[in-house]
Amino acid sequence: MKFLDQVKIYIKAGNGGDGSPSFRREKFIEFGGPDGGDGGKGGSIILRAELNLNTLIDYRYQQHHKAQRGENGSGQNRTGKGGEDLILKVPLGTQVFEEDNKTLIYDFTQIGEEFVAANGGKGGLGNTRFKSSTNRAPRKYTKGTAGEEFIIWLQLKTIADIGIVGLPNAGKSSLLAAITNANPKIANYQFTTLNPNLGVATYDDKEITLADIPGLIEGAHEGTGLGTQFLKHIERCKSLLHLIDITNDNLIESYNQVKKELQNYSSELTKKKELIVLNKIDLLDDDVVKKKLKDFSKIKKSEVLTLSTLKKNSISRIKSKLISYAS
Repeated sequence: MKFLDQVKIYIKAGNGGDGSPSFRREKFIEFGGPDGGDGGKGGSIILRAELNLNTLIDYRYQQHHKAQRGENGSGQNRTGKGGEDLILKVPLGTQVFEEDNKTLIYDFTQIGEEFVAANGGKGGLGNTRFKSSTNRAPRKYTKGTAGEEFIIWLQLKTIADIGIVGLPNAGKSSLLAAITNANPKIANYQFTTLNPNLGVATYDDKEITLADIPGLIEGAHEGTGLGTQFLKHIERCKSLLHLIDITNDNLIESYNQVKKELQNYSSELTKKKELIVLNKIDLLDDDVVKKKLKDFSKIKKSEVLTLSTLKKNSISRIKSKLISYAS
């Protein structure tokens, strides 16, 4: 399935049905009088957040959505049937914007949450409504009102506890596959991750959700590589896991390069709690790993962990630490 995190759609709620101008015409009833029923209400357009969706791709191919019209009223004071509401399912984390794609209307943060994006039109009144002591045979009735119609933008911002960032080929996808139920593409070349991936890790009966985004290279904020188009998917994360390939010649330079791109995108990202992990320690001798860790830790006055996705105890240690960072 292709990944799509932004789409523009047209929505039109159903019009209300017209009221009826009917009169009773029954044998042996001399003064029948009005018996026109009201029109039914038009169906509304309702957006609903669903758990098992992670892309807006369905709306790429169907961009026009119309709800059902209400039926007209009829004789014998029968009200027209209301139009059915149209439910549009969206992933958790979807934001709804007006046509300018800047004004936020609604933000889905809970599974099953619903938002009425366009209200159906009201049904018209039948002539029975206008009967009075001075007007015994009204011919007046009203038509149903038009349903609301809008052009709106849907933007997906993934909701996860931990966001995984780093340079291309730092091992982010391998880590996600090792500690969660996700199956991202893994290969020994840059930009194997072309779209954000989500996974759920379990440790001590606790669950955390992790988001892996495509690697950031120098100039990403200006559109280089895959740019920063996917960084919005970690804006909601509580903490960041900064993964660094320990085989890189200059670890500080690798770290600062990613931090610079995060800063240029949004200073809020650099304020989040951060866990630094030096990955791929299985590719170096233990003495070299210890020296690199010691040198890096001297400059970065924060906790730094090492990792090998091939070792179970290393994975368990990372999981345990991530639980604390997700709280």
